[in-house]
Amino acid sequence: MTAPTSLAAGVRRALALGLAGSTALAGQAIAQGTTPAEGTEAKTLDAVQVTGTRIRRVDAETASPVLVLDRATIERSGAVTLGNLIQSTPSIAGAATNPAVNNGGGDGASTVSLRGLGEQRTLLLLDGRRVTYDDINSIPVEMIERVEVLKDGASAIYGSDAIGGVVNFIIKRGFEGATATVNYGISSRDDGERTGASSTLGWSGDRGSAILSVNYNKQEKISSADRDFSAFALYLSTGVVSRAGSSSTPRGRYTLPAAVAIANGLGACVGGSGFANVTRREGTSGTSPSDFRCYVGGETDSYNYQAAGNVVMTPQERAGLAFSGKLDLTETVTAFATFLGQNTRSAGIIAPLPFFSDFDGIPLSGQSIYNPFGADVNGRYRILGLGDRSYEYETDFKQMYAGLEGAIGNTSWRWDATLGYGRLVQTNEDVGYIDYARLANALGPSFRDAQNVPRCGTPGNVIANCTPINFFNQPDPATPEGQAQIAALEALRVPVIDNTTNTERSLSLNFSGDLFELPAGTVGAAIGAEYRKERFDFRPAAIKFIQGDGSTFGCGISSESCANPTSGSTTVKELYAEFLLPLASRLNATLGTRWSDYDSFGSTTNSKLGLEWRVIDDLMLRGTYAEVFRAPTITDLYGGIRITNPVYSDPCNGRPLSCVGLSGPGTFQQGLGQTNALLGGNENLKPETGDVITWGAVYSPEWLDGFSATLDVWRVSLEDTIQTYGTQPILDACFAGNTTFCSLFTRNPATGDVFLVQDRQQNAGTTVTRGFDLGFKYALDTDWGSFRYSLDTTYVAQYDVKVIVNGVVVDQQFNAGTFLPASKGGLGNYSRWRALGTLNWTLGNWEAQWTQRYVHGFKVGSLREDGPCADNAGRSVVGNAGCVFFRGANTYHNFQVGYRVDGWNTRFMLGIDNAFDKQPAILYQNNSLNGNIDERTHDTVGRFYWASATVSF
Repeated sequence: MTAPTSLAAGVRRALALGLAGSTALAGQAIAQGTTPAEGTEAKTLDAVQVTGTRIRRVDAETASPVLVLDRATIERSGAVTLGNLIQSTPSIAGAATNPAVNNGGGDGASTVSLRGLGEQRTLLLLDGRRVTYDDINSIPVEMIERVEVLKDGASAIYGSDAIGGVVNFIIKRGFEGATATVNYGISSRDDGERTGASSTLGWSGDRGSAILSVNYNKQEKISSADRDFSAFALYLSTGVVSRAGSSSTPRGRYTLPAAVAIANGLGACVGGSGFANVTRREGTSGTSPSDFRCYVGGETDSYNYQAAGNVVMTPQERAGLAFSGKLDLTETVTAFATFLGQNTRSAGIIAPLPFFSDFDGIPLSGQSIYNPFGADVNGRYRILGLGDRSYEYETDFKQMYAGLEGAIGNTSWRWDATLGYGRLVQTNEDVGYIDYARLANALGPSFRDAQNVPRCGTPGNVIANCTPINFFNQPDPATPEGQAQIAALEALRVPVIDNTTNTERSLSLNFSGDLFELPAGTVGAAIGAEYRKERFDFRPAAIKFIQGDGSTFGCGISSESCANPTSGSTTVKELYAEFLLPLASRLNATLGTRWSDYDSFGSTTNSKLGLEWRVIDDLMLRGTYAEVFRAPTITDLYGGIRITNPVYSDPCNGRPLSCVGLSGPGTFQQGLGQTNALLGGNENLKPETGDVITWGAVYSPEWLDGFSATLDVWRVSLEDTIQTYGTQPILDACFAGNTTFCSLFTRNPATGDVFLVQDRQQNAGTTVTRGFDLGFKYALDTDWGSFRYSLDTTYVAQYDVKVIVNGVVVDQQFNAGTFLPASKGGLGNYSRWRALGTLNWTLGNWEAQWTQRYVHGFKVGSLREDGPCADNAGRSVVGNAGCVFFRGANTYHNFQVGYRVDGWNTRFMLGIDNAFDKQPAILYQNNSLNGNIDERTHDTVGRFYWASATVSF
């Protein structure tokens, strides 16, 4: 191991910790570590284990860049969960989820996507050990001493998934006493109320320590209708922004064959496709063809689902219990245990159920007593009588570790043996859905009996326990007939409950210590073994099971919720070794390698080399080369077929009807903004492989005390990335002439709309991204208080993705500086610059902090012929220039002030988040699933006030 370091030098090195995002950490180091007085003995620093290596070291900085968020930073943020705090770090990009994600979310989770590579390529650790569930909101804030974010590949150290980096949550140690905290917050629009409370009890003695914490917090929903940016479903088409929405409307959109339309006096509505789309006139009963007119869509006829039920902040309620402790069994052996338990109740809420005859295979019978056209027709209708749909989640997460650790005799060697167990149990109830088999009967032939009572079926074949339903008008709850219709709909409701269970068991054994001396210092080493077994089970409600072999689709409820079960397990055995080699007095090398053997695909070996050269006391140069991999998950391998509804822009928009297989004059324009896509696992998947390169410098000049700067250049290259092709790339590739992709989707023969897309998981491509991180910190103590400032920035120079089939590139994305949603085959937001600045001040019992989060402007769409078009009309209509628009930068300012009342042992804090009420950029619904915006990057709440009080005992 390297020679002991004086406290003063150690403090200076701590200040230079690679991109350490915590000014409080630097501040504490300066306050506690002053240069020893002349003639006094210099103290030494204990060796510690830093994220990114398993070798215990004295040096605070290593070859790998690490960002640190310490306890003071966490407290001053006012965060009641870790999601917003971690996701504000500049090295995160892409489309990590958070509680603002409603359609496609709702489980209350926040995930981490380092380098924009996705949460599946970011590894989460708790005290250096894997976490089963990737929701960082499930980790209690009160238990965390600091968060270390490793921005480097680390498969040689930690195994699979550590590609974009690692987030390590370090639990408090040595805490004594008790604290109780209450907090409250509300937006400037009097919604989104947040309440919470927590209590922590700690004990520390000669033989051990323990900490126990309980927490509770609740976040109320925010309706889309209560924010200007999301109150309407906005669409960009032919360069014009309109308030549109869904064609599944309360007044219906009915598709009549030309002969039926002409026979009913609606021949003027027949289009070039040979069909007429009509809708019920406002204020009419829908009992006569004269009650209908041509459907024109747009603001006139489309349904604004945004104002109906959608939310821009989902409701969440959490409660948890956590414990961690150590006990010395002998002078050399210590027992330890950690337990986290968190229960989350949350929900996604969207507009009432839409009905699509053409998608769901249920025509509106011409023999129904409510059908005014006398012939079978397809219809799109919004079932308001059922109320809003919701996806109500209860998530119960438990993570446990227990083991022994100790020293080996009087040597430097230490060991630990750990048993781990993690379990996630999630229940999801879909509310607002009905049994489609029984609905088909209610929409089929019907008649009135001798008592004038509506009956399903025919007089000679009555369907029992069935009431005919009218989808040509909305039920009026003020009338007996309307009440009967609502009761008939309620009778069709079905309990739709899904159950997900994920369990991981692990066993690890680690050794670390010094090997032998070299002229430049001591060679350090860490070796170990690990075993993990994971099992995943997803059991949807039986009514959700997809019928058929996957070439067609459908289930017992609306197609958007269809899904098949998933069940499977994986087992991995691993061995690793890591060495610290002092090559010269100021030059160290680290070398690590890890062998992993999976029962699902075989074995892989990944290695890492790091160099750190302290050129002078003030300057350290560093660099790493790491081989990385990601093993396919159970859902990647064995995932059952499920249906999603991606947004898409049809490349045939504006082109002759023959483009979609229809005949006649005129041009085609898609009638729906979303389609159906069948997704599922693939047992033949291989692991993703690649490499990560970083190099940079840490500068902490002696001539400017308290200042440090870091620069780290990085590059990630991946092959065989596990992904779907994406609905939009499939359509675009087919349109460009790649017939392989034309077989992956079908169209509605009547309307030409894309009907079904097959999009299973594949080892489909490559990803290359590169950029740099630049950070500055400065600490200054004055008579007017102590000031600490930090600025951490990330620049994305390149983020290129290619989809490769049989060696041919069939789709590619150049994502740096752009936004493309996952629903259109994209990966989210890759603004070139992101930054986080923090200025805090302390004086006596007073403290204050100002935080600035910056997200650079970005482009939506592409000028390339084969690129995505941001205009719904399509490239053939608006041209290349019309397919692109730009959005400017956003800067969010948060302010906080605190005061400690010594006599009460109480600390009060007040804060304003997004103080200047910065609103998210409008991207339109044809480029977004939620509220016209990118809710995964930008704030949806607006100005938010909060307060907290913490009492210490």
